[in-house]
Amino acid sequence: MTEPVIAQKGPYALTLQPGTYWWCACGRSKTQPFCDGSHKDTGFTPVKFELQEAKQVYFCGCKHSETKPMCDGSHKTL
Repeated sequence: MTEPVIAQKGPYALTLQPGTYWWCACGRSKTQPFCDGSHKDTGFTPVKFELQEAKQVYFCGCKHSETKPMCDGSHKTL
């Protein structure tokens, strides 16, 4: 697999609590935007994301962002 699956053409806006999260890079996860292990045998690996305090984040949904796991607006060009 050379290209990720586009999970959605827009960011996932979430308010998260402090902790460690794993962002899905392949687009196959059933628990978007988080990894559920569906990337096995795809060549993709999830991206670790850590928060020290609660805050709103915008995870990339199209999987084409240059600032993974955060949205950079790349979905506007797909």
